[in-house]
Amino acid sequence: MLKRATAAAVALLAGTLAPAAHADGGQDGGVCEGTALTITVCASDSGSAPGKAGGTATPAGTSGGSSRSSKPSCTYTRLDPQPPAENMFWKGHDRSEEGAVYGVNCPDQQGARTVWIPDGQAPDAAPVIDPEAVARRAAASMRLEGPKVAGPRAAGTYVVGMPMWMWATPSPSTFGPVTASATAGGVTVTATAKVTTVRWAMGDGTTVTCRGPGTPYKTSREVTSSPDCGHLYERASYEEPGGRYQGTATAHWTITWTAPALNDGGTFTETRTTEFTAEIHEVQVVN
Repeated sequence: MLKRATAAAVALLAGTLAPAAHADGGQDGGVCEGTALTITVCASDSGSAPGKAGGTATPAGTSGGSSRSSKPSCTYTRLDPQPPAENMFWKGHDRSEEGAVYGVNCPDQQGARTVWIPDGQAPDAAPVIDPEAVARRAAASMRLEGPKVAGPRAAGTYVVGMPMWMWATPSPSTFGPVTASATAGGVTVTATAKVTTVRWAMGDGTTVTCRGPGTPYKTSREVTSSPDCGHLYERASYEEPGGRYQGTATAHWTITWTAPALNDGGTFTETRTTEFTAEIHEVQVVN
């Protein structure tokens, strides 16, 4: 049976999900290149019997939490009509089973969720662990960085009207993929992060979205446009602060997570930004 967290469980998880170990990167997180990180989350699941209130996540080494009356409650609504048999909301269950799909809306969570609940079980007994909350803790342990901008170079000088090639040096921490796992209440969630796009704000009011790190420029390419990530400045940067355009390269990380024990999974995104500058000159023509 699929279990989702109550709002109180999510709030508690946010404060108690703590990695048991990190790769080189210290307490701020970090993953060695090409390796996966496993996190043991400091939370437990007391479980619940059908028809009774669900257990709550409790910090390791403590004896229980506050009473249910002090916790924010989630609203459960039986979907009517029920989703088609092929819909993902069934979470692997069959419409012939004695149960139904409910929408779950919790006060301190964005958006609504769905959960399958067997007939005869109290709705608020279903959610115990929110796998996405666990996935976000796994992602928080990763060392996800902004692009390592190689072009335009800070020491480079560029010309108005000439194609500029933009690229970044890829690595696991700047483009992925990076994988980490976290466990809470007996539920293990594995998350994999990789950069899907890089949005370049060029400082002249234009933006360029690239699907990868870009192609490095070589002098042998002469005056040609980049095949996948380029820009053309139409005016010099003399009047800009410091005589340079102030730009940013923002990596959009897509984190895909799976919770096999719950037959659940999903995606969410995070961003990391790196600043760069570009000095653009006008061509001086001598008659």
